[in-house]
Amino acid sequence: MTALVTTVHPESLKELLPHNSASSLVDQFGRHKHKLRISLTDRCNFRCSYCMPDQPEWLAKKDILNFEELLKFATVMVSMGIRHIRLTGGEPLMRQGVVHFIQSLSALKKSGLQRISMTTNAYYLKKYAHDLKLAGLDDLNISMDSINPATFLKMTQRPLKPVLDGIQAAVDASIPVKLNCVIVAGQNEHEIVELTQWAYQKNLPLRFIEYMPLDAPTHWQASKVITEDQIIATLASHFHIEKQHRLNDPATIYQLSPVSDHPLNSVNRPFELGIISTISKPFCQTCDRLRITATGELFTCLFANSGTVIRPLLQQDNTPLLQQMILQAVWHKKAGFIAQQQAPVRKISMHAMGG
Repeated sequence: MTALVTTVHPESLKELLPHNSASSLVDQFGRHKHKLRISLTDRCNFRCSYCMPDQPEWLAKKDILNFEELLKFATVMVSMGIRHIRLTGGEPLMRQGVVHFIQSLSALKKSGLQRISMTTNAYYLKKYAHDLKLAGLDDLNISMDSINPATFLKMTQRPLKPVLDGIQAAVDASIPVKLNCVIVAGQNEHEIVELTQWAYQKNLPLRFIEYMPLDAPTHWQASKVITEDQIIATLASHFHIEKQHRLNDPATIYQLSPVSDHPLNSVNRPFELGIISTISKPFCQTCDRLRITATGELFTCLFANSGTVIRPLLQQDNTPLLQQMILQAVWHKKAGFIAQQQAPVRKISMHAMGG
């Protein structure tokens, strides 16, 4: 296991206060943060077992950050070096006012924000796709764990068709789409080839995600993890596979083209497949992400046991103190899953944290 190297000293924190510099948000291992995930709500209409508790208890409306607080936080974070904001949930399209909020975020592109993205299950996307595009949304990640209606229903307890309609609506609205698929042994690993071929035909980049121990460590089992190497081995007889140079993206990127006698060969174009291998090949050394929950807790790591409560500071007119607290929280970010190799112990569940 490769150790992370400390490159910044704690005494230098005061010198890192934001001056529209991309280097403001840095942790004790020298990792700079450029991406922020904002959870708009803990509510979701899907019941994916790897994400949602058996009996979820939804947050009261008063406990969730309002859009004014979220915009204030996003503005401060962009001034400190955040360049990419992703809206998540729960299911973000269940939050009323999301389109208007994206319009407000778009104004931050004059201050250094470069992309506004959303991760969604696409169930309600047909209704919103056109307006999301006009509001300034740059791209979508769509969670889709199967292209088989029966498997999809079993994994999510919801039908597949509204998701497919949502994907088509996004394509029609010219919003770039990427598919995310969590592979769980015994549930959908037998459909790796089928989903890849479907995504290839539709020219929709695909990301396979290893099953991670995030919410229910007593339920999670290492035997249910299908690793990056296993996924590639499964695809090897159907595609020519070329591994790409690794950047800061959490996924290892592969370029696929069908074998010569495959019907897809008539499509005649390369295809981008990514695999997020948190379990078998942790990528913590290059992590550049931060997260804020729907209740206003700043989490510097997906596997952290606790976050930093910042809502009270958002309700005060004290931006310098807010900045200082953010810098301190980011500085103390731990090495990540690569060091602890176990599930976090916390009350907050994955569906309220935004992935």
